[in-house]
Amino acid sequence: MTVSGDGSPLVLLHGWAMHGGVFAALVDRLRDRYTLHVIDLPGHGLSGDHETPLEFDAVCDAIHAQTPSAPWLGWSLGGMFALHAAVRDPARVPALIALCSSPCFVRGPDWRYGVSAEIFRDFAKGLSDDYRATLDRFVALEAFGSDHAKEEMRELRAELFARGEPAARVLVDGLHILETADQRPLLSQLRVPSLWIAGRRDRLVDPRAMREAAAMIEQAGHAPATFAQIEHAGHAPFLTHVDDVVVHVSAFLSDVPTSSATR
Repeated sequence: MTVSGDGSPLVLLHGWAMHGGVFAALVDRLRDRYTLHVIDLPGHGLSGDHETPLEFDAVCDAIHAQTPSAPWLGWSLGGMFALHAAVRDPARVPALIALCSSPCFVRGPDWRYGVSAEIFRDFAKGLSDDYRATLDRFVALEAFGSDHAKEEMRELRAELFARGEPAARVLVDGLHILETADQRPLLSQLRVPSLWIAGRRDRLVDPRAMREAAAMIEQAGHAPATFAQIEHAGHAPFLTHVDDVVVHVSAFLSDVPTSSATR
């Protein structure tokens, strides 16, 4: 974990196969207003030798042990951990920001907004066949659709191994979560405000999934939920449209009571 900035605390969680360094531009824009606790998930980046299993409760416990009570911002896979933490420990996570993250990444008979499960199975198989090529294909999928796809792909590739290679075991575990986890039942249990930021051109997380998640929270009536869409962004808007992300995040957090965001 790295800590920087000055102000109310905010926890940042990266996505599959990445590390907290991918948020460099976002951290640079937010550090004057927030103290940013940028997490490297177990087996990733600076936590490469951390043996905590990549499981919801274990990861959330490990993060709570290092951070104050604060809103959590989770990108992609990181958003699933953030949602779990916000439902389980609302006093510790008084607000949730899901950035290009879905409560269910795979489509099914009652959920049309996901991708095919075969995508994650193919990536899991590819890890044993050609590790680096498989990660490169995933980066290409993340960038696909963005107005700035080449720029996004170049930056994601540059960050991929910038803090070392992620552990093979957590890559497999992360793909398993993306393929099998269905957090939709958690949405009606959420008791803290949430913001769902989508990239309209995201080909991994359908913006309609995030809009639907916010609607399901609102329908439950326990907490407000806001949906925001960045028109020309893909799966990593903090790289290509960082100012838009900052506007949405700052406006949302300005309404979160600072007293509930401190230990």
